[in-house]
Amino acid sequence: MAFYQDIAVDLRKKIIDGVYPKESRLPNQAELAKLYQTSRVTIQKSLKILQLEGLIEGKQGSGSFVKGPESVYDYDASIYGGMTKKLGHLGQLDSKIISFDVTFPSEKEQEKLKISKNDPVYDIIRLRMLDGEPLAIEYTVMPVLLIPGITEEILKKSIYQYIQENLHLTFGQSHRRIKADKPDHYDIEYLHCQSDDPVLEIEQTVYLANDTPFEYSQTRHRYDKGDITIVNQSSRHNYQL
Repeated sequence: MAFYQDIAVDLRKKIIDGVYPKESRLPNQAELAKLYQTSRVTIQKSLKILQLEGLIEGKQGSGSFVKGPESVYDYDASIYGGMTKKLGHLGQLDSKIISFDVTFPSEKEQEKLKISKNDPVYDIIRLRMLDGEPLAIEYTVMPVLLIPGITEEILKKSIYQYIQENLHLTFGQSHRRIKADKPDHYDIEYLHCQSDDPVLEIEQTVYLANDTPFEYSQTRHRYDKGDITIVNQSSRHNYQL
């Protein structure tokens, strides 16, 4: 992730946490450049991201003022790193394991992960909760030989942190498909959806830096737990849950 994106992430966190409350004025560009030890050009690129997300607005001659977010659960899906990185700073993010098995991949999973029918995979279903409130259900498939050593203890924390810090693997790009769906029995049981509530599903394939796919997943979100935004920059990858 480029440094201006890291700055945007930090400023977004401070806005959500109330360090910069709604309608307050952000420090000017020179002050932010000094704070983050960077140039004003970098700060301008960071502020542009927040403007595109609708979190801040610029007023001629007055600086940048905080507009949002409308919900503490809002996050930018184009910033990659998993739900822990996106929402973990907002409170206690927990994972409840619904099921965890090692099995063999379906034809679609073989295609998405570029593996054979005899390559074992983890088949994981987790409920993600923030401060005890259900947020999303994650259906995740990963090749066992590529991502060895996953345990229930790891699943209750962060799989991505384990992959980066313990396996020393570097993430590459991800491909996503976002759609609306009707709730299934898991959505009703674990996300407390009503039978007519809409559900937002993100289907994605995630790659390592060498373009090897290591995850195929679907994440199903409650409709009322924040908005998902995507900010595209010409110089950046289209990243993410």
